[in-house]
Amino acid sequence: MSSTPDQDTPDVETAAPQEDVAASNTAIIARQPIVDHHRAVYGYELFDRSTAADAHTAASDAALLFNALSYAGTEALVGKKTVFINCTHESLAGGHLELIHPEKVVLEVPPLPDTATQEQIDQRVPALQALRERGFRLALNQNALRKPYASWMPLASFIKLDMLAFKPELAGPLVKFASQFSKATLIAEKVETAEQFKLMSDLGVKLFQGFWFAQPSLVKATTLRPSQATIIQLINLVRKQADTSEIEDLLKKDPTLSFNLLRFINSSGFGLSCEVTSFRHAVMILGLKKLFRWAALLMTTSRDGAPPAVGQTAVVRGRLMELLAAEMLPAEECDNAFVVGVFSLLDSMLNVTMEKALESVALPQSVTDALLHGTGVFAPFLALTKACESGDDSMFAKMADELHLSNRQVNWAHLQALTWAESLSMD
Repeated sequence: MSSTPDQDTPDVETAAPQEDVAASNTAIIARQPIVDHHRAVYGYELFDRSTAADAHTAASDAALLFNALSYAGTEALVGKKTVFINCTHESLAGGHLELIHPEKVVLEVPPLPDTATQEQIDQRVPALQALRERGFRLALNQNALRKPYASWMPLASFIKLDMLAFKPELAGPLVKFASQFSKATLIAEKVETAEQFKLMSDLGVKLFQGFWFAQPSLVKATTLRPSQATIIQLINLVRKQADTSEIEDLLKKDPTLSFNLLRFINSSGFGLSCEVTSFRHAVMILGLKKLFRWAALLMTTSRDGAPPAVGQTAVVRGRLMELLAAEMLPAEECDNAFVVGVFSLLDSMLNVTMEKALESVALPQSVTDALLHGTGVFAPFLALTKACESGDDSMFAKMADELHLSNRQVNWAHLQALTWAESLSMD
């Protein structure tokens, strides 16, 4: 094996957060350089080694990208280089992609299962085209050179040729075919010998990846996670379209939350030309929509890429209560209904009593009454929401009748809430 152009494993330490404020989250990220014919690093392909290969999902894709960009050593991890990320077709539709600068990331698009029909393959074209129009570059593997994928070829910025998948004598025809029917830059991957490198270089291939250049280096990317309560406060402020000053105040109160935001917005994936050092500037640049997506992803991603069960249930409750309240309460009360639902599991999230959990949060009396005493205008909505979760038919019927809501109204709202909450783990 030749000497590697870049094998250093970053070892970045960050100050430990206070125990009652945050927790740390560690992901194992593997990075493998992609080099040019002079062996200068062009970019890095990142892999999530915290997730089993057969557990690769849209949620794990989002978690990988989030962990990489929130990691305190991001600049040591990828620097200013292009990042290649493996995707599922589900994650290609994820809103988390709106959080990154398209010019910094190449999305590696897998082929569909062998059972896919020509119609199913062609149906993916509009989604891929939309990603291209947003500025993303797409990388396809050599399966895209097959006839069924002809409609994908014009959309490829890169085509990866697997050196272990074909005999050396087929390299020339493959390169010629790919160059003839696509304007994509070719990458020879899984290059393990000097002979393979010379063969592909002589054929005009410009980029290379494989063990002959460098083994993947493993990085323990430890991110600092704010408390669920603080993240929920931020989500609620954003949902209410609060003034920038209010959001800035919350960021000032939680150093872990502000640390995550500044690290994220200054990461290479966001593509800014100057460093952002003030919270107000960060909020203004990110905008409320992206700030919401960032906060939701921060809350729902965990070490293995799956949303924590309690946090997911809380989000479903909040959205369901908001939708049910919209049938009969003013808009501002719907916001409070959302807070009641999300905060109804705050004691479980923080492992303290509800009284203790609410001590540091200023809430309307109507919200506190529902959470602490089960009384007030929101109490029946919360009871109905819990009945939807537990399948308690008698309580469901009683609360629905008390609120004058039909089974259809409640079931439809519950379905919408479940879909919305699930989207947060991918958006």
